[in-house]
Amino acid sequence: MRVFQIMAGAEHGGAEAFFTRLVPALARAGVEQRVAMRRHAKRAKILKDAGVKPVELPFGGPIDFYTSLRLRREIKAFKPDIVMTWMNRATAKCPAGEFVHVGRLGGYYDLKYYQDCDHLIGNTEDIVGHLVGNGWPGDKAHYLPNFVSAARAEPASRAAVFTPPGAPLVLGLGRLHQNKAFDVLLEAMTRVPDAYLWLAGEGPLRRELEDLAQKLAVKPRVRFLGWRDDVAALFAACDVFVCSSRLEPLGNVVIEAWAQEVPVVATDSLGPGTLIEHMETGVLAPVDDGAALGRALKLVLGDAALRQRISRDGHGAYQARFTESVVVRQYLDFFKRIDS
Repeated sequence: MRVFQIMAGAEHGGAEAFFTRLVPALARAGVEQRVAMRRHAKRAKILKDAGVKPVELPFGGPIDFYTSLRLRREIKAFKPDIVMTWMNRATAKCPAGEFVHVGRLGGYYDLKYYQDCDHLIGNTEDIVGHLVGNGWPGDKAHYLPNFVSAARAEPASRAAVFTPPGAPLVLGLGRLHQNKAFDVLLEAMTRVPDAYLWLAGEGPLRRELEDLAQKLAVKPRVRFLGWRDDVAALFAACDVFVCSSRLEPLGNVVIEAWAQEVPVVATDSLGPGTLIEHMETGVLAPVDDGAALGRALKLVLGDAALRQRISRDGHGAYQARFTESVVVRQYLDFFKRIDS
């Protein structure tokens, strides 16, 4: 089986991170692959280390004819059975050919970009429902989840970011964007006066969030860490992980916390609300309710037995549904079905 994967991709993002996990995992499973992607040194190194040398292309706007021509040439030379395109731009740039074209969606995208695809993958069941609800044939819409690594790391240094060793520590991860509702999380921290918060991520709202932390008088207990690649070390250092999102189609960060056996508090947004069984694999709070989120954090931080239970059961959910071996087997079965 020969699979050609195309990813335009942003500098950072959940789909981009999963792309750099899936390609090496499929290579380990024996899938012959070629990859075309937007230039990105770190991403390229990960793939090269896995034995998959990417073709790096601009993936520019409508007048970028070079990318389309080069993709056509690379696909013709490789003769893939399947071409898998990640999100809108990669899909739009993909030429027609004698292969099965699969588009992968990690959100509720406009299907106008995918009309030339033969099959579509959604990484949540709700996204698959969105596809079918918007007219895509049900037998050509497929749910294939993400997986995350359970590899552990030594805890990140609290001293390096001026966090007391004995203080309860809350971790938030994600782009500093309105969808992530870190403003609500900062409000929640006013209800947990002895806890510190690490926010790992960058984005357009950083200055606004720093100002809000100052206004809410929680800034002395909040650390803006910027974009971090040592996520396992951050999980190892914290006492509870929080996902405060207004909009979170998948909740990949919840799965990452489960993999690390870290207790999870999350808002009942679409992805986390679907994943988490309240008070069993995590604790849910209403969306956009800082007071309720603060109460949930206080509950979990103050109850060791609850932390232990939701950590254990969350890890069990991860092992059953979101490990590399489980998800790669689903991808291999899917590839065989559509290529038969």
